[in-house]
Amino acid sequence: MAKSENKVTAGPATRLVAKVARNMRLRKQWTQEELGGKLGFSAAAVSAMETCAQPPSDEMLVALERVLGDGTGIFEEARTYVRIDKYPDQFKNYSVLEQKAVRLQLYSTFVVHGLFQTEAYARALIGGGYPPVSEARLEELVEARMDRKALFDREPTALIELVLEESVLRRTIGSDEIMREQLRHLTECAQRRNVTLQVLPLDCGTGGEHAGDNGEMNIVETPEHDHLVYLEIQYESLLITDASKVSTFAHRYAKIRAQALGPRESLGLIRQLAGEEQ
Repeated sequence: MAKSENKVTAGPATRLVAKVARNMRLRKQWTQEELGGKLGFSAAAVSAMETCAQPPSDEMLVALERVLGDGTGIFEEARTYVRIDKYPDQFKNYSVLEQKAVRLQLYSTFVVHGLFQTEAYARALIGGGYPPVSEARLEELVEARMDRKALFDREPTALIELVLEESVLRRTIGSDEIMREQLRHLTECAQRRNVTLQVLPLDCGTGGEHAGDNGEMNIVETPEHDHLVYLEIQYESLLITDASKVSTFAHRYAKIRAQALGPRESLGLIRQLAGEEQ
C-alpha cells in the first residue's frame, strides 16, 4: 500500500482524544508528569498527545482507558479511529473496509503486500520512499501498518488470499537479513488456516506472459457480501464499486491465481529463497 507520506494534520479522532484526555487530567488535577507516570509514558509523550504533535500509540490508548477511562470505554473505542487518522489520505477509506472484510483477494507485483510486511521491511520501504518523511512520521506510518495485522486474528475470521510475483521475493528491500526475516514471516503467514499464499513464477505462461500484467489489485468482500476493488499507484487511489467492473477484476484475479504455483509449491519456493531448504 502507500509507501510514503509527508506530515499530515492531526485527524478528528486524534484531536478528540487529546481534548478528552486533557480535560480528564485537569479534572483530576494531575500534571502531565503525574499522568505520564501512571500511564508508563514520559511527560513529553503526554504533552505531544495533548497538543496533537504526536498521535497516541495503541499502547497509550490502552493505558489511557485504564487510568482515565472511568468505565466509559471512550479510549478503547478511539483505538480504531486514531489508527485510521495515521494513514495517508488515499488509504483511509480503504483501511476501514480492509479491517471489516470477510474476504480479501490480494495481488502484489512490486513489494510484499502491507498486511504481510515485517516491521523492519516496512520501515526500510517507507523510509526509502520519495518525498522523504521525518523520523516521527516514519514511525507513525510503520506503527499504523503493523496495526493492520490485527485482521489476521480477528473474530469472525477473515479469509485472506495473496498472490505474490516471484520478483517481489527476489528484490532485496533494506538488507539481506531484512529480506530473510520477511521471507520467514511469509512462510509463517502461509501456514495460517485463514491464509492462502501463492507465488506467480517468473516463467508462468508459455512465454512469461500472464493475466496480471496491468498491476496489483485488492478485491474486498464486505460483511454485507458486496464486492469492491481497491487500486493504488503513486500515492493515488481508486475504489471501484461498479458490479460489472468488479466482476472483470474478479475474473482476472482468478486467472492470475490459476497461473500461480499452488500453495504447497509456493511455500517451498519461499522457504528455499529464505535459505530454509536446499
